Amino acid sequence: MSRFRVLQFNMQFGQIWDETYPDRAPIRLESTLQEIRSHNADIIMLQEVEHAKIGGAQALVPPNFAQLQAELSGYSSYFSYPKADPRELPFGLGLAIFSRSPLEDLSRIEIPSPSIEFEFLGKKLTPTDRLLIGAKTTVAGRELHLLNTHLLAFFMLGSSSTNHPFQRCLVAETLSAIRGAAILSGDFNVSDHASLISQYALHGFSTVQSALPTWRRRPLVLDHIFFNAPLRCLDHRVVPTPASDHHALVGDFEFV
Repeated sequence: MSRFRVLQFNMQFGQIWDETYPDRAPIRLESTLQEIRSHNADIIMLQEVEHAKIGGAQALVPPNFAQLQAELSGYSSYFSYPKADPRELPFGLGLAIFSRSPLEDLSRIEIPSPSIEFEFLGKKLTPTDRLLIGAKTTVAGRELHLLNTHLLAFFMLGSSSTNHPFQRCLVAETLSAIRGAAILSGDFNVSDHASLISQYALHGFSTVQSALPTWRRRPLVLDHIFFNAPLRCLDHRVVPTPASDHHALVGDFEFV
């Protein structure tokens, strides 16, 4: 295939969207699978694959990822949890890459979080660390680097990634070391998305879109598919879905 499709999707561990009570909505992984399949993507980048447990316990066999693996036959896949941490809150965590072509040179980079205090259920806490995972694959005889991340939502903690730029800068350093075609996808949780786009442009990466919000809870552009000069974006779309509190983001690419 000379043309390939990338799906970026924060799946919120399979919790569907409920406008009235979003935090009490049921978990329906079949809705996640239906959404993923509907896009017929060659490469699938997922965030918040698993539902974190209070106390930081991590299942040896991640249940959601295992089901996705079983249902998405014909894909090579890679999953990683962030570092286990007893401070973990019961939200989503874990990153996955699925590719129709084999994945090789799997990697993971831990991304530390700063010690910003915030309150949750009457307790003072600090955020857990984040993660960047990577792999290589071959598309149309050309090597393609794949990177997937989910950064800390500083705006939810009364701060910003502009004041605490380490996480996004660590990703930028990784971009600067890449030689060849690359896709960087993820939930960057940057409310001032223009600053993020400008920063990664310095390393030769463009985002497929910055006009439409990708999150239901606030009109923010949190999710991106970045790509560099060996690739051309042929088409893209933001797809609202009831399968998550994030919209799906789809990009079609070809090698230049």
